[in-house]
Amino acid sequence: MGKTDLSLDIASRLKGEIVSVDSRLIYRGMDSGTAKPTLEQRQQVQHHMIDIADPDEDWSLARFRQVALEVIRDVHRHGHLPLLVGGTGQYITAILEGWNPPPKPSDATFRKELESFAAKQGRAALHKRLEKVDPVTAKRIHENNLRRVIRALEIYHTTGIAPSELREKVPPAFRSLRVGLNLPRQILYERIDARIDEMIQSGFQAEVERLLEQGYAPELPSMSAIGYQQMARVISQESTIEEAVIEMRRLTRQFVRRQANWFKPDDPRIHWFDMRQERVEELISDLILDWLHKEE
Repeated sequence: MGKTDLSLDIASRLKGEIVSVDSRLIYRGMDSGTAKPTLEQRQQVQHHMIDIADPDEDWSLARFRQVALEVIRDVHRHGHLPLLVGGTGQYITAILEGWNPPPKPSDATFRKELESFAAKQGRAALHKRLEKVDPVTAKRIHENNLRRVIRALEIYHTTGIAPSELREKVPPAFRSLRVGLNLPRQILYERIDARIDEMIQSGFQAEVERLLEQGYAPELPSMSAIGYQQMARVISQESTIEEAVIEMRRLTRQFVRRQANWFKPDDPRIHWFDMRQERVEELISDLILDWLHKEE
């Protein structure tokens, strides 16, 4: 059983609604490459934060958090249980810990300077600049994620304060129970490889072709989701499908390792379950029910 099926089972048992906390599932037309729940699955249980934006819309962490909190309040008002499901660690943490992200910097000249520096000196060199002013944030952002590296440097340039120290926390008006799912790394990698193969076979290339035809450029933040830029290069004949698959597997493994920084095995706030465990969905449901009764 995978994460999606497990969340559907638990939501059905507990009168829950699923609030996606995946930064890419918000985009319409990006389905195969993001492993988006199917329409059938979304009809089975009410889902939120899926297909709410076009790929060229600008969605910051602050905007995502604001909309997600509004959704959570609505679910509560309906008397249902909001289940936050997803793997974007920064977004989940921002919601549960009440981050108040800093305003977006507006110094276009400085941004162009950073982009030029990265183009001439390389992304690794720009990442080194971030390491000097904020090693904590630099550790969380891969050097190839140019957009986020630039964003962090812009924040420091604007405020004079390291982004890791700038975030103010305003606790949300609800309590939360954190449940984590784990698998041995090798089994996880095998599942990742199988999913990428299935993605290719289920028409991922056609999906990317359609997005490009609609005018969505590969350089858009939404298209930085693993697979889209790689497939765009296949379509433009700059790469082969075999090379794209190899790159997608490599980047996904890197992503898994980075996300592990947000979800640590020794974090006492997280109740961990092995996904291979028998009746895992019942065990998690029982944990949630016990927690709810204690809160009454």
